[in-house]
Amino acid sequence: MVTLYSTEGCHLCELANSLCQQLNIDHMVDTVDIALDDDLFSRYGVTIPVLSINNSELKWPFDLQQLQTWLENNGITYHK
Repeated sequence: MVTLYSTEGCHLCELANSLCQQLNIDHMVDTVDIALDDDLFSRYGVTIPVLSINNSELKWPFDLQQLQTWLENNGITYHK
């Protein structure tokens, strides 16, 4: 499972989600709104969107190629 740290109205978060959709992994993405958790807001408030798998994080900015490489390095299979 991939976690997308995000918040409502975040344009960059929408772009990150779109990249996930392009790789057909959106069904594997659990979106977490950092505004609902003080600890997450403190950690990610100025860095969202952030994708996370276990202890590996991919912080914005990233493009499709960087996302693909990160997924492969974390054993996630995707389909274009």
